[in-house]
Amino acid sequence: MAVKEKGKEKELKFEDGLKRLEAIVAKLESGNLPLDDSLKLFEEGVKLVRFCNERLAGAQQKVELLTKDQAGKVTGSRLFNSENPEDET
Repeated sequence: MAVKEKGKEKELKFEDGLKRLEAIVAKLESGNLPLDDSLKLFEEGVKLVRFCNERLAGAQQKVELLTKDQAGKVTGSRLFNSENPEDET
């Protein structure tokens, strides 16, 4: 998903997409929009959800790739599951 900026296309950042999605949800939850406006916002929201999910999946794949050892086994996975990171050995 890209955003137009003065004739150029700029890649949307995950954080910006999430902020926009939160704003859309707030507007839709208000219940004060005409049906056509609600549908347009809903459509934009669906696109943003897909975009955010793709970015999260890509980040997860990158983390897994970076934490694999030479044998291809994921190492350091406890990093995300551990209550106390100092327990890592």
